Amino acid sequence: MGVNEIRVLIVDDEQDFATALVERLNRRGFAAEAVFDGRSALERLLASRYDAAVLDLKMPGFDGLSTLREIKREGLEVAVIVLTGHATVASGIEGMQIGAADFLQKPVELEVLCAAIRAAAERAREGT
Repeated sequence: MGVNEIRVLIVDDEQDFATALVERLNRRGFAAEAVFDGRSALERLLASRYDAAVLDLKMPGFDGLSTLREIKREGLEVAVIVLTGHATVASGIEGMQIGAADFLQKPVELEVLCAAIRAAAERAREGT
């Protein structure tokens, strides 16, 4: 699967971080977009197909775990990578139990994130 075929939704309330990450991913051939809260993420994911979503756990209001639960409840076929600077082992484990494909902590090296997105999107397309 070519990288440029991978559609990625970045979900993070830190708008500067999310915008910069989108630019960096797009330069590496991904088709990345950003939204800044969980409700917007759900709306976007329900409206369009994405291969992967990079989801911040710590957001005001509708947080990352709530968003992940809704993604799974809706049966959306998108690989979710949980990314947070406020990680605890417990929230990471909970995210994986809910169905996240991967769990990474900020700051994350871009190449590590790119590899996680590629692997998660590949697994999602294979239905595993």
